[in-house]
Amino acid sequence: MLRSFSKSPAVILITGITIGTIAGACIAMAAQPNMQEALGQLQAARASLVRAEANKGGHRDRAIGFVDSAIAETRAGIAYAR
Repeated sequence: MLRSFSKSPAVILITGITIGTIAGACIAMAAQPNMQEALGQLQAARASLVRAEANKGGHRDRAIGFVDSAIAETRAGIAYAR
């Protein structure tokens, strides 16, 4: 014998809210457009620094190191939020 589920509006509403909340949380955790954009911009900045002439008294090399650190931190932030 099949048992039918309750079709009361309250049960349907609560079920819908629960499913929507879970789905929304999953999407919010997975989609990080600002962090992804920042990562792309940092990678582009690093590429520009690498292409620049090395006649900057060591500042270019230090800047590359700082950008590498920023890239690592951005990746860590993305991974943490997943």
